Amino acid sequence: MTAPLYAAITLGSNSFNMLVAQTVGQQPKVIAKYKRKVRLAEGIQKDGSLSEEVLLRGLDCLAMFADMLKKEGVSAGNVAVIATATLRKISNSDDFCRRALPVLGYPIEIISGMREAELIYQGMVATTEGEGRRLVIDIGGASTEFIIGDGTSILLKTSLPMGCVTFNESFFSNFPMQQLDFDDAKARVKTVLGEQLSALKRLGWHCAVGASGSVQSVVELLNHRGLSSVITLEVLSDLKREILSQSDESMLSISGLNPERAPTFAAGVAILLALFELLEIEKLYLSGGALREGVLQLLACQA
Repeated sequence: MTAPLYAAITLGSNSFNMLVAQTVGQQPKVIAKYKRKVRLAEGIQKDGSLSEEVLLRGLDCLAMFADMLKKEGVSAGNVAVIATATLRKISNSDDFCRRALPVLGYPIEIISGMREAELIYQGMVATTEGEGRRLVIDIGGASTEFIIGDGTSILLKTSLPMGCVTFNESFFSNFPMQQLDFDDAKARVKTVLGEQLSALKRLGWHCAVGASGSVQSVVELLNHRGLSSVITLEVLSDLKREILSQSDESMLSISGLNPERAPTFAAGVAILLALFELLEIEKLYLSGGALREGVLQLLACQA
């Protein structure tokens, strides 16, 4: 008998994602992936609501997901829909969820930052080789989660309001970009980290792992150039210099930069640079998975 299919849908502030999987050998095996850069956080207005234009962009993606669920043959009851920072933050999240229900056919669960951190860590542990105490950093569109864990045990978790979409709007919306933009971004990171900075450094870690689009964009670029995929301060400093030297706002002359990731690339590099310097990180490795994979683990246990 074929194992049933199940789907994890995550509605992030930058991307909407869907993974379809089935259990093989007591572990979820992904058989299909769908993703769209919705950039939900771009639509947060001064009154705290999500703009109609971006709300419709989100609903359009959910309609595509609904079609793919039917195409893949995922049965009702085997779908989890999880939303994060932007839907936590906006004043009209109830309206978004109400309008999304007939489009997607499944209710949206808006999870807390702490729950998000837990699922990110579970997804990392399930997909990433390694042992010892690990620091996990997930830079999203509007929030960044930090988790220190050992094996399956979480020792510290926090979710802070900074991300590549919101930082892009605050610090990198004017071209050409300047050193001052990076300085201001670092100052904001330090302020947002607050007391968590000393708490993270006090616990310490053996290895740092990045689970985010910002980290993936840097690793993809390094792989394209035939370089080591390990991110270092030197790598990030070189990328900052490339960003500052760009003569075109598209930044497409940066070799290996995925055009889809270009709009928030500078903000992601700025956040990473600040974290490397403030937390004294020496090396950062790309995680095999994060939130989506954590949700899959939950579904696999229920299937």
